[in-house]
Amino acid sequence: MARYSIELTPAAVRQLRVLPKKVQVRIAARIDALASEPRPAGCVKLRASGDIYRIRAGDCRILYQLKDDILLALVVKVGKREKVYKG
Repeated sequence: MARYSIELTPAAVRQLRVLPKKVQVRIAARIDALASEPRPAGCVKLRASGDIYRIRAGDCRILYQLKDDILLALVVKVGKREKVYKG
């Protein structure tokens, strides 16, 4: 299976930076794993968002978009569950 490239939107980078270091490390590991397995066990395709998927990393959620034609996983939001789904 081909490896996907991983990119983060500027907003996702900002959201990741404000989280505690320990949480950042956990989330970074989950994001890095998307390169080899873009649809890991436990990922959920969000109904209202079209091609956006969600994976969990402890209490946090990682929302990402898959572009299968160019093998890209674009992380669009990172954060606590109660904040990540808003606007």
